Amino acid sequence: MSSEKIGIENTLIQLTMVLKLQQLKRGGLPSLTYDNLEDYISGKLWLKQAPDSLHTAADEILSIEPEEIIRFLSRQAIVEGSAKKLEDFSDIIGG
Repeated sequence: MSSEKIGIENTLIQLTMVLKLQQLKRGGLPSLTYDNLEDYISGKLWLKQAPDSLHTAADEILSIEPEEIIRFLSRQAIVEGSAKKLEDFSDIIGG
């Protein structure tokens, strides 16, 4: 058996991500995108270590709760927003 880590480039993992994305959209996050989910998985869930097996990876993905994604995306927006200048927000605040 191979000791390679399972990553988001694996086709079966991508299928699992699409299934979870649809579940999250039906469960109250209709504007969530595949990229948002991918960012969460690579930037939080598997940041320190990716799973060794396909079934562990699928379990971890299917166990993601909507609140986890919301917290992650909120933090991500704060960090990205703090790096911008006030002028970058002119389309939102007018001017």
